[in-house]
Amino acid sequence: MTQSTGRERIGFIGLGAMGRPMASNLQRKGNDLVVYDLNREAVDALVALGARAAGSVAELAREVDIVVTMLPDSPDVEAVVLAPDGIAAAGAEDLLVMDMSTIEPSATDRLAAALADRSMAFVDAPVGRLVSHAEKGESLFMVGATSNDFGRVRPLLEAMGTTIQHCGNPGSGIRTKLVNNFIAIATCQLTAEAMTLAESFGLDLSTTLDTVNGTTATNGHLQTAWRGKVLAGDTAPGFRIRLAHKDISLAVEAARQAGVPVFVGAAARECLGQAMRTGDFAERDFSALLDVVCQQSGIAAPRL
Repeated sequence: MTQSTGRERIGFIGLGAMGRPMASNLQRKGNDLVVYDLNREAVDALVALGARAAGSVAELAREVDIVVTMLPDSPDVEAVVLAPDGIAAAGAEDLLVMDMSTIEPSATDRLAAALADRSMAFVDAPVGRLVSHAEKGESLFMVGATSNDFGRVRPLLEAMGTTIQHCGNPGSGIRTKLVNNFIAIATCQLTAEAMTLAESFGLDLSTTLDTVNGTTATNGHLQTAWRGKVLAGDTAPGFRIRLAHKDISLAVEAARQAGVPVFVGAAARECLGQAMRTGDFAERDFSALLDVVCQQSGIAAPRL
């Protein structure tokens, strides 16, 4: 590994909707950054900010001290880290891998064990909040790491976000993320059904919101998120229904493995599965679940 400054050199793999703005914030805040992604346009955008492009995962791993991964799903992360030409094979001892993807807890455990066998460190730090927060450097991170490794990655997290929760040892970050998203996604479906019911009753939307938001029935969708999204007619993706379905599916499967019954979560997963098969909703923001339920009910979707 090479270090051109006193700072550790950072590699970033995965420049999608969340990864690109987070990597951009790392670069803007003075980090020595090497990037890799199959999307050349995304790579070029980081190079324009001063980052260097690696030609392969292995090349990146050989040149850095910390690798950050932000990838779509468990197989993607495992391939990048554990393939014969992946991070673990190419990196030096003491390399740290920080995975920020939302993947299966069992995959996270496998990654941590495989890297430990090579005297490498592993941190799981999945991201809370939306793309808009990532763009502004206001993400929330749920971190699973040893105390030493948490100290090592904390400057990076501070460059990308405003809230950092050290949840425990490796594996605790992704498990916290699944609990968080279980609540957020299931509540979004429940809220969509309730607001469709209110519309079917002919209730005034503003009065209904004021009433509900004054009781324990309120939630973040009704108080904040929906007002700027679906209720304003904006269903452009901040958190796609397709990804919400993936995340709640991960939570339901993890619960099954743990022997925890999650009847509401299983129902919400099926509802999102139906939403994905309805029109073009799979790629819309998950607040558009309101529009899905209204469409299923033959009711015009309410707007403020």
